[in-house]
Amino acid sequence: MEKEENSNLENKIPEHNSDDNTSTKNKVNSENNEIKKEQTKEISPEEKILELEDKLTRTFAEMENQRRRFEKEKEDAFEYGGFSFAKEALNLIDNLVRSKSILENDEKLKETEALKKILEHFNIIYKDLISIFNKNNIKPIECINKKLDPNYHQAMMEIEDDSKEPGTIIQEIQKGFTIKDRLLRPSLVGVSKKTEKKDEKTTENKQNLENK
Repeated sequence: MEKEENSNLENKIPEHNSDDNTSTKNKVNSENNEIKKEQTKEISPEEKILELEDKLTRTFAEMENQRRRFEKEKEDAFEYGGFSFAKEALNLIDNLVRSKSILENDEKLKETEALKKILEHFNIIYKDLISIFNKNNIKPIECINKKLDPNYHQAMMEIEDDSKEPGTIIQEIQKGFTIKDRLLRPSLVGVSKKTEKKDEKTTENKQNLENK
């Protein structure tokens, strides 16, 4: 019985197609040969030189870009490294101007010799500070009688003045400064505007009442 069962099992096992196996092997061998050919393909000396020249050109270009970035960073650090310090130092000038204004408006001190001497010293200190700033390329922004420039001025108020063209700076509230070609802080200013005529205003009000 066992022999019969074994013979039946053998009959059930499918036979392999030898032609299919051969074609698959040939295909794999062909692909492997192509890969080997590509890997073993020799590069001519001219091609090697061109390849090296291209690599060198790319390397030098990258090195030059890095050098320029480093030079720019070094230049900015040298020129603007004291930007924050300079901005804080402007508080000295602000406090000096504020103290001077308070003393000048003190009724008890007006027209006294003591006030005159104090103001003289204040003016000397102010000039010295401006001189030190100028030596370090920190310069005050000129603004009086100039047209308002949003890049350097900040308008805080409008003042009626028919003698000036509208938008002309006629009052400096706080002095602005630049450091080299960069704005350190803008000037706070008052600008002129045309006087509003009362007659026109009255007429407008009457018209508005009539329309109502």
